Amino acid sequence: MRADGAGDDGCRWCGDRRDETEFGLRVWSGRVTDTYVPRRAFVRGYAIVVWRGRHVVEPIDLSPVESDLYHREVLTVARAIRDCFRPAKLNYLTLGDRGSHLHTHVAARYPDDAGGEGPLPAEEPPLLAEEAWRADAAAVKVLLT
Repeated sequence: MRADGAGDDGCRWCGDRRDETEFGLRVWSGRVTDTYVPRRAFVRGYAIVVWRGRHVVEPIDLSPVESDLYHREVLTVARAIRDCFRPAKLNYLTLGDRGSHLHTHVAARYPDDAGGEGPLPAEEPPLLAEEAWRADAAAVKVLLT
């Protein structure tokens, strides 16, 4: 890991796998993923599931077994978010616009939420209240362990 927290290849996801980072709290480590509840979110019930193996950008770069494990773990996290927050819908976004490492956003959606139109609003999400953020992360963690 480099001094800036990135992996040797410059990827922040390959390098910094602490339980708490400036980005968020790790609430679960599955067989092939780490799951974080970020400090910033438009809605409660938002997590990012990050591939923990070698540096991979696209899901098509995974072997069939790796792909199966990865997607099963994304669904495990989704169930915990659904059971914890009871949203109207869950969105799954496997993007890479801002971070070229395989990860999937699992976002709860509610009829009156501020998530905006489209997959991700252009503006940065607000910083969550510290107490609520930590309580939400702890609740999801309980459901995942």
